[in-house]
Order: sequence, then C-alpha cells, then structure tokens
Amino acid sequence: MNALAPAETPQLEEVPGQEASDSPLEGFRIGVTSHRRSRDLIEALERRGAEVLHAPALKIAPVQEDIRLIEDTRAIIAARPDLCIATTAYGMRRWCEAADSFGIGEELLETLGACRMFVRGPKARGAVRAAGLADVGISSDETTATLVDMLLAEGVRGKTVAVQLHGYTDVRQLERLRMSGATVLTVTPYRWVKPDGEDRLPRLIEAACSGNLDVLTFTSAPAVDAMWSTAHEMGVYKQLIESLKTTVTTAVVGPVTAQPLLDAGVTPLIPERFRMGALIRLVCEHLALNHVRRLDTRSGNIELRGRSLRIDGQPVELAPAPLLLLRALLGAGGAVLSRESLSDLLELRGSVHALDMTVSRLRSSLPDGRLVETVVKRGYRIRV
Repeated sequence: MNALAPAETPQLEEVPGQEASDSPLEGFRIGVTSHRRSRDLIEALERRGAEVLHAPALKIAPVQEDIRLIEDTRAIIAARPDLCIATTAYGMRRWCEAADSFGIGEELLETLGACRMFVRGPKARGAVRAAGLADVGISSDETTATLVDMLLAEGVRGKTVAVQLHGYTDVRQLERLRMSGATVLTVTPYRWVKPDGEDRLPRLIEAACSGNLDVLTFTSAPAVDAMWSTAHEMGVYKQLIESLKTTVTTAVVGPVTAQPLLDAGVTPLIPERFRMGALIRLVCEHLALNHVRRLDTRSGNIELRGRSLRIDGQPVELAPAPLLLLRALLGAGGAVLSRESLSDLLELRGSVHALDMTVSRLRSSLPDGRLVETVVKRGYRIRV
C-alpha cells in the first residue's frame, strides 16, 4: 500500500429527454469525514441538494505544537541529502512555513536546492516550484511507490534520501529504500490528532449502521483507520463493515485513501482523477444511476431519490419504515413481494401485525393509498 501520499478528493430508469436536475443529490444523506477543506466539500454537496452529516475523523495538529517537525528538519539540513521525495503540495508548503517560523527556512531551501527533488504529482510539483526549487522526476500515476521505483532504478546505495511524509506512513516504501542501501530521513509536516467534538464520529457510524446514510466520503487513509478504531471501541465494527458492503456507498478521492477500505473488504468509488471535484461528480452519477427510482403508475408518476419522494412533482413525507417499504415495492416495478420478504426487510421477525401497521402507515401518507395494492395470500405490489 502506498500511503505516503496525502488525502487524495445511478436508476430504475432514466426519463428520456429529461434534463439533469439542479439538485442531483436531493433526498440523499452523505457523510463527510474530512477535517481540512471539509467546508469546501460540504458546501459543494449541499449546493447539489444533499443533506450532509459532518464528523471529522481526524484533524491536523497545530504546527506550533509540532517540535518533532523542527527536529526532523534540522536533521535533514545537517545531513545534506542527495535525494528528496515530496509527496504532497500541502506538506511542502507547511514544511517551508514551519521552517520559516523557527528561523531555518533559508537553510531548508538551500538544502533542498542542492539535492535532486522527485515529486509525487502535479500539485506537489507546483508547491516545489513555488518555493523556488526544481524537480527532476514525477510519478506517472501519482503514487509514491512509483517514485521509489524511479529512485531504485537509478541506484540509491550509499545515498541519503529525505522523504516528506503524509500523516500516514507507508513503512514498506521506506524499507524498500533502506534495503537498497539508502539512508532514509523522514519529515512529517502534518500529523493527525483526534478532533474536537469526538461524539460526532460515533453518531456518523450509528447512521451508517442503521441505514440512515447513503454515501460515506473519505479524503485520507488515516480517517478510514480512525473510523475503524472508533467502530471497534463501540463494538459495531462488523456491523459497520456489513453496512458499507451492502447499503451505504463509500467514495474516496484516490487509491491511497481506498486501501484501508479494500483491506476490510469494502470496494469504494474512486474517480479517475484524484480530485475533490471528480469525487463529487462520481457520487452524483452513481446515485443517479443506482439509487433513483422512477415509475409511472395509475396513481401518478413516482420519483424516489434517497429520502425524497415526489408524486407528480409534489413532495410526500414518509417515516423511515414506510419509506423503506415503498423503496422495495418500487424496486420490484409492480411485481408482488411476499409478506415474508417484506417482514425480513423491515426486521419485523415475521410479525404480521407489525407489517400490516407499516403498510397502513404508508397508505395513509400517500395522496392515493390505492398505490399499494394487496394481493391476497401473496403479498403487496405497486399498482402500475
């Protein structure tokens, strides 16, 4: 796994000729776990109609408190490395700013200017050049593993390599350099610590486990690990993983962030371009193609988007259980669903009375209760 890199960034049927909605995420509830730049992501999702649950899993420690950063910077200056790997734009900027604040900024730039700089991607290259430095190589796929391949191909034995880390260290890449004879020095310009308001993450996990979340987004691998740790502490780790495999879609900004999810057996959405805008577009497309239900019935045209129900364009409010029941019936497209399958879906443990009550609540909430039709001795269906 290459975790030296940073936080990286649907349909029963589409109606022919229908223009894209100005609010493609209307009715959907999306979880945001990022701390840095979370406001940008939240505002972008809310502009598209989503309800956002924000629970930062981790935050970046204040640079003034990070004495280790300055100690590591002084060690790199003293060592005069031959090679340097820059993994993130934010990390490079923060590293230079921290060095300036402690009066060693010029020494750091002089040291980096004398060594051969390799960058992980275009953003890191931009930060390096903004600092007045030049790079001699860039990863073809924006991964640190590829950068290490490049260094090993030209030979690192007897050389000193400085590596600017993200807050989540990929020990394997460092070991590859050391095993090839390099002396490796590392610096971590930003470290992850627990955020304020720690109760928000447990609430987000509970929402995912209970099915009250449609999408869960991550922009850093450490945030995924923080969620796993919190779920273990709550005793719901297995339940959370099962929800993320079945009912809640996960979306990440790039392959580095995806790795802890993949390791847990969860397959997230990953945009082709590892940027926040691409992540948002991918979430919109996925939900539109897979989680919007539309059906023409004798009671009107129905559109169900997440938790937002409209019949002939008019909004209809439904409680969670009747909403879940309607979603299942719409998904069947007019086919009959047995009482047993609906009881299992609603976790009613075969209670005939509880299912009847849920059906009754659904019918009473609809403009035309006849939309939900009873098929004697078989079950229920949508009247198409």
